[in-house]
Amino acid sequence: VQLQASGGGLVQPGGSLRLSCAASGRIYSRYVKGWFRQAPGREREFVAAMSWSGGSTYYADSVKGRFTISRDNAKNTVYLQMNNLKPEDTAVYYCAADSTRIGVKTYEYAYWGQGTLVTVSS
Repeated sequence: VQLQASGGGLVQPGGSLRLSCAASGRIYSRYVKGWFRQAPGREREFVAAMSWSGGSTYYADSVKGRFTISRDNAKNTVYLQMNNLKPEDTAVYYCAADSTRIGVKTYEYAYWGQGTLVTVSS
């Protein structure tokens, strides 16, 4: 599975962005999908994840109620809708996938996209 993240950019506090992660491979729909982020000088951290069926989603406490993970199986794409963005959301965002169970740790995901930069600043 190859992943390509896009949609990052500069946005003002309180604004919104939607990140996309396009995947190659016809079995991507059967994979767990996740989003992580890494701010300068910090470790990569969990943001959101979705089970392969789409029936379960998980969010970091810091983004709960503001971010939403979703998918479009026909387009082999997973999205991260980010609303009410804050300066502390500034980071490189990575999409990830794995063929096993859903997880919140980086080592639980075998496949990673290249990252897209989100900057929240006035």
